[in-house]
Amino acid sequence: MLRRPLVVLFLLASAVAAEAEAPREIAPVRSRQISEFKVGSDVKTFGRLEFLGGIEMTSPNALFGAVSAIRFRPDCQSFVAVLDTGHWVEGAVIRDEAGRLQGLTDLAITAMTDGNGGAQLEKWKVDSEGLALRDGAVIVSFEQASRVDVYPDPGFAASRPIGQMRLPFPVEELRSNGGLETIAVAPKGGPLAGAAVVVAERSVDTSDNLLAGILDGPLRGAFSVVREDPYAVTDGAFLPNGDLLILERRFNLASGLGMRIRRLAAADIRPGAVVDGEVLLEADMSYQIDNMEGLDVVVRPDGETRVILVSDDNHSILERNLMLEFRLSDDYTN
Repeated sequence: MLRRPLVVLFLLASAVAAEAEAPREIAPVRSRQISEFKVGSDVKTFGRLEFLGGIEMTSPNALFGAVSAIRFRPDCQSFVAVLDTGHWVEGAVIRDEAGRLQGLTDLAITAMTDGNGGAQLEKWKVDSEGLALRDGAVIVSFEQASRVDVYPDPGFAASRPIGQMRLPFPVEELRSNGGLETIAVAPKGGPLAGAAVVVAERSVDTSDNLLAGILDGPLRGAFSVVREDPYAVTDGAFLPNGDLLILERRFNLASGLGMRIRRLAAADIRPGAVVDGEVLLEADMSYQIDNMEGLDVVVRPDGETRVILVSDDNHSILERNLMLEFRLSDDYTN
């Protein structure tokens, strides 16, 4: 008489335990090198950026794809990334004898953990779009359920959030599918003293400028970034001198996909400001681009500054997973 309830309780307990675990998978990646940025051209210099090479990536693992942000570790090879499906990615790049991007090591993909310690399963809760690394912490911005969560580093992949950063503007002003796309941490020695900064994808203030904010530090407060339709901000990262590079994407049926990189000067980023900047790079479908979502700035041991871009394939056969690498002119980073 007691066996059936005990079996049911056992199965329920097993299901709860299974949901509480954060699944982790290894994703082998196949890569094809890209030697030209502009299709059919051997031109390497584009303004102050020099194209160094890239890769197109595929994997038999269905989880791989939808990369929305990437941050490289100080060794300039290993990285952490987030997928907008609510997954962490840990891996490293492989380079050929000439130092060009050649591929990725097998990637570890882990489901993010919610505040209760369970694997996050609902898309609207786990739309992770922005990523930053700082002082033993991994910071993630989420778009649909708008928030900025903090995870421990190391240990983020197996941990629930250990904190949350408060926004300097009302969360109700963020659009559900145009909210927090970008989070980046400023240099400690710069004007923002190591503060975390967010920029919205499409959410605007009353003057039609993009919502943005300094989340902590002595200059905490809201500012805005000039919006230029049809572009939307998808990521950003700080240069060593404190300037902020933002990656922007556009799409319409008439002209297809496009992307650009804009530089916001360090001195301009302050509470109450409306910030605009110089366009460093602009590209359309005649270049090796796709749905460009992630940007990181990597400073190599010799002081050389590189900009790395990644695309989000939306798990669609019509889109590609790309990683592109550029060198930024030395006289532009000081």
